[in-house]
Amino acid sequence: MKIRHVAVATMMLVLAATSFAYADQPGSDWMPADQVIQKLMEKGYTDVSKLEADDGRCWEAKAMLNGVRQKIYLDPRSGEVVGHKPAR
Repeated sequence: MKIRHVAVATMMLVLAATSFAYADQPGSDWMPADQVIQKLMEKGYTDVSKLEADDGRCWEAKAMLNGVRQKIYLDPRSGEVVGHKPAR
C-alpha cells in the first residue's frame, strides 16, 4: 500500500515538473515583469498577485482596481492595458 502512495506522489511530481517546462515564456523583446507591475501600479492597480505570459501573445495579470479583482491583459512590449475583465 505504501509503495502505491509513493508511486502516485512521484508521478504527480514528474507531471508538475513537466508542466513547468512547457509554461509560456515572455519573448526576448517583452517589457520586463517588474516594469509591467510598476505600470499597473501607476494606473491605480494594487495587489498584483499574478503576472505571466499568456500564450506568447500578451502579459496577463491579476490585480485589484477600485476594490474589484481584475484579470488584465497587457501589451507585451509597451505594458499598456489592452483589455480587462472581473477575475474569478
